[in-house]
Amino acid sequence: MDEEYAEAVLDVVEHVPPGRATTYGTVAEVLRERLGRGGPRMVGQVMARSGGAVPWWRVVDASGRPPAAHRTRALALLRAEGCPLTSHDDDARVVLRRAIWWPDDDGPADVGPGVGAPGGDLSGAGAGGS
Repeated sequence: MDEEYAEAVLDVVEHVPPGRATTYGTVAEVLRERLGRGGPRMVGQVMARSGGAVPWWRVVDASGRPPAAHRTRALALLRAEGCPLTSHDDDARVVLRRAIWWPDDDGPADVGPGVGAPGGDLSGAGAGGS
């Protein structure tokens, strides 16, 4: 894995706002458009090796689960930020349809009553949706 790709992964992850989450696949898709290479497993490898300085807990798998080796800590951090989760136990997942973040999003989302970070709109209106 090259340094350019690793830096690009960390740059994308660094911009995921509190209360939001993205997936390994989303990061990989963005970087395929920018750099023409990579996939979710490569993103996971970068995060495992070098992700400690960025908000690693905001990157989850396609089902919304945080990294298994750090699940308890990740869920605690996500809860503290108001990220919408499926439950209050250690088997919780991020509710991706409410929390997903793309690099062209306009900022933090209003992810629902009592659970979200203040600001933005997850309806998609700010990100080219309707």
